[in-house]
Amino acid sequence: MPSFPLTGSVTICEINRDLIVAENLSDDRSQDTYGKLLGMVFSPIPFHSDQTVLPSPEQDTEQEHGSMPADNAERKGLVAALQGILGQPLKRFFHPSDVNMLLEVDLHGVSWHHHKHIIAFISGSNQVMVRDYEDSEGKDPCILTNELQRDVKVLEWRPNAGRMLSVACKGGICIWAASFPGNAASVRSGAASFLGTVSRGSGVQYILVDFLQSPNNEQISALSWSPDGRYLASASYESSSFTIWDVAQGVGTPIRRGLGGISMMKWSPTGDYFFAAKFDGTFYLWETNTWTSEPWSSTSGFVKGATWDPDGRMILIAFSESLTLGSIHFASKPPSLDAHLLPVDLPEIISLTGSQGIEKIAWDGSGERLAVSYKGGDEPYRGLIAVYDTRRTPLVSASLIGFIRGPGDHPKPIAFSFHNKFKQGPLLSVCWSSGFCCTYPLIFRSHSLP
Repeated sequence: MPSFPLTGSVTICEINRDLIVAENLSDDRSQDTYGKLLGMVFSPIPFHSDQTVLPSPEQDTEQEHGSMPADNAERKGLVAALQGILGQPLKRFFHPSDVNMLLEVDLHGVSWHHHKHIIAFISGSNQVMVRDYEDSEGKDPCILTNELQRDVKVLEWRPNAGRMLSVACKGGICIWAASFPGNAASVRSGAASFLGTVSRGSGVQYILVDFLQSPNNEQISALSWSPDGRYLASASYESSSFTIWDVAQGVGTPIRRGLGGISMMKWSPTGDYFFAAKFDGTFYLWETNTWTSEPWSSTSGFVKGATWDPDGRMILIAFSESLTLGSIHFASKPPSLDAHLLPVDLPEIISLTGSQGIEKIAWDGSGERLAVSYKGGDEPYRGLIAVYDTRRTPLVSASLIGFIRGPGDHPKPIAFSFHNKFKQGPLLSVCWSSGFCCTYPLIFRSHSLP
């Protein structure tokens, strides 16, 4: 039977397909359950939650004037901001009824460093928190803020480049880098003189070393690094193109071809392919040798989430109007774009939870664990994350292990992501609406246990 956390409990970790729970968050309980196996404990990180969580209809009707939930306020602010930018009712890239689409897309709000136990997550409208679990002295998270860093939507660590973090915000992309005594981070030559703001917090300091400015001061809402860390792709739902940045030079090359309204981009782990989705239900597969693309269209709504498998030969996709995932498999080697789309059933999302749809997905770097959040659901299934054991041969299949429940009153997952290079098994980190970023080790026999 799948593991189910009772109301009032909190999930700690997985041990061989059993999701362990406790009465409350406790480093002592974590030490007892997995700390001795892993040699470390991933303490929850508290933060002030003002992130976007779509309220239930009951919450909408119960809110009184002056106590509007942050997500509702941000939704109205987004409408007003877009109308101000366009100078007219919303209709350029969004249909009038689609203005809330951005709030439904799986914006990448949590990112693990590729090779270290360092996590970064969006902790407020204009700020980012960084926690280094390897730094025994710097237990307090580092807070990254700057006047240029407004309306943060997405963040992602740069591969193969030390400790460098990209943050998508209003008007461009903030590039932060760790600065050590005797080895200070350097601001890119030619970058504006107002860069160089130092982060707040204990431990390693972070310096704002560059700001990649978007045309027309657009809100950047999608980011993806090439796996070698040389190029950074960015897009805005307000723009008619997306941009490939040579970050070392600070130079961006726009790629047009009618690709306005992009909601999501994902570079494949091998760098051979690039995925881009739009709000109108279409998405594109690109091969990056000649930057040729193949358009696809969906009858199941727009793409809400997408994640590559470790080999870069298939990509899992969640759609806004489907309770079934899709998996795109490439039929031959790069740069061929021949591919076919197959369904991946998650029947328990309907039969157990009573959900109305899938919200977000994340697939760990080994391809063995899949995390899924969903809309609504029957009590007491609301606000949980379903964890699946996945197999990729010959086709993708998923078996439900159980559910993760977060801390606090009626917690909902805002964003979640896996640490893909943790040697002892998958680590799933979740930012909860209750104001905690929690990390859940998923431990099973092929990794840490004898």
